[in-house]
Amino acid sequence: MSELLGVAVLGAGHMGADHVRRLDRVVSGARVAAVADPDTGRAEEAVAGVDGASVHAEAAAALDAPGVEAVLIASPGPAHEEALLEAFARGLPVLCEKPLVPESAGALRVMEAEVRLGRRLAQVGFMRRYDAEYLRLKSLLDGGRLGRPLMLHCTHRNVFSPPDFTSAMLVNSSVSHEIDAARWLLGQELTAVTVLRPRSSSSAPEGLVDPQFVLFETAGGALVDVEVFVNCGFGYQVACEAVCEAGSARIGDERSLAVTTADGRHEEVARDYLVRFADAYDREVQAWVDATRAGRVTGPGVWDGYAASAVAEAGVRALESGGRVAVELVPRPDLYA
Repeated sequence: MSELLGVAVLGAGHMGADHVRRLDRVVSGARVAAVADPDTGRAEEAVAGVDGASVHAEAAAALDAPGVEAVLIASPGPAHEEALLEAFARGLPVLCEKPLVPESAGALRVMEAEVRLGRRLAQVGFMRRYDAEYLRLKSLLDGGRLGRPLMLHCTHRNVFSPPDFTSAMLVNSSVSHEIDAARWLLGQELTAVTVLRPRSSSSAPEGLVDPQFVLFETAGGALVDVEVFVNCGFGYQVACEAVCEAGSARIGDERSLAVTTADGRHEEVARDYLVRFADAYDREVQAWVDATRAGRVTGPGVWDGYAASAVAEAGVRALESGGRVAVELVPRPDLYA
């Protein structure tokens, strides 16, 4: 491995361009070796000022570019399966933004491919596991001071939804982070989903069921509820409260900046996830680079990505049917034990 880990970034959109910036200016021990995007003009813009980064229209060409030793996938979800399998075929370590693969069947194919390799190569980008507040909550729950967890109350609000955002995407895109966070915080699989549909906000685009109230059951008997509201209009807000037998703990209320001027005092609320979780993304990518350079794979893996996709699929069926839907998972392979 070279002195600086050569990374191919697949996708040069909002997320991919931010990762190019992060690898080039924030993270130590790595460099951007190649960027791939069907829109090569967008890729050129992302690498402007980045020394030695080649630009490609096809993902496979970027993986084969000189100096590439690892891959960061930030392309749209439907492109992930092919990119992951191409990376596995080359033995390249991967950090894949969520979702691993949108459909659980595709995620299962990726998992089977990694199992055949006999070693982990992929980490999934569930960055909340690297957020300082979430880490404090995880430590508190694992330490047992609050007793056995009974419930998690979660909030996930966006200022507005992107164009063509669907009602199903509130569950399989937005709530996917809560799915992984709940599994990680509680150390339990999610076993069933119910989705309730309050009256849609007048701010929601026509036909979009927004907000939604998602209720998860866990293998350990806990309940997890998520209020997801992607057109709230006033800020990007993520919060989580753990209610346990001997106490409770809440995160997500201390992220605003209080500003005082002659006009009075007000709080600035983050407008998107790249602001709210900027530090988490930095820590996540740095941890991935450090582990990769040491020949290790850490953090959430392919099993976690598969489980999240399976739970999200059950959630979409619950939204569409109006009833409770059980989550079905294949047996967990020994590789992920």
